[in-house]
Amino acid sequence: METERDLAPMPPKELIFPTTRTEFLNLIAHYYRGEMGRMTSWRDRVDRTSNWAITVTAAMLSVSLTTPSAHHGVLLFAAVLVLLLLAIESRCYRFFDVYRSRVRRLERNYFAAIFSPTRAADDEWMRRMADDLQRPAFSISLTEAMSRRLRRNYFWMFFVLLAAWLLKTASAKLQAGGRDAEFVHSLSEWLGNAALGPLPGWLVVALVGVFYTWITYATLRHAQAEGELAYGDVHV
Repeated sequence: METERDLAPMPPKELIFPTTRTEFLNLIAHYYRGEMGRMTSWRDRVDRTSNWAITVTAAMLSVSLTTPSAHHGVLLFAAVLVLLLLAIESRCYRFFDVYRSRVRRLERNYFAAIFSPTRAADDEWMRRMADDLQRPAFSISLTEAMSRRLRRNYFWMFFVLLAAWLLKTASAKLQAGGRDAEFVHSLSEWLGNAALGPLPGWLVVALVGVFYTWITYATLRHAQAEGELAYGDVHV
């Protein structure tokens, strides 16, 4: 039978802090290993999405360009799928960047100071690390994440799909009732090939032009920042 003492609330446990140099080094090592593991896990998700996007692009190119009866809309559908994968990968990249920034903060302010003791260290880095752990926040926006992934991989996939779509619509031999002519001979004939169901060819061309204008702008734009947040080859 429970007594009054058993039912009394337990006093809060005191936090255990490292008291010796060895305990502190073990703490740093385990924390660094944990953040590195989470960063690697999210990086693997980013690479996995890129692999799926490359697979989709290659499969749609194979179907569209090797089969004259295949509609050019297959390539436009592929662009939509790649855009969806880009959005998913950009979200994963934002999480990856959170853990990457923590790992780099620890490497830059702790390990670098050990390897080069004469180098001046930032005295506020531990406070900023604590603030980040207490109130986690993304380091970059979704649009900036998309721009980074476009610059690294996705712009070239969209470019290949655009080139294949232009070849598909401009080549007479790649149409359903292919003729002996290699390419179309007039703009009206090309616009006729570019029609998509009830949508006239000029509207499809205009929509494709607007989409790729946005893709080019999103690829070339990047936020002005300093240090590791600046655009450079170090970013994946």
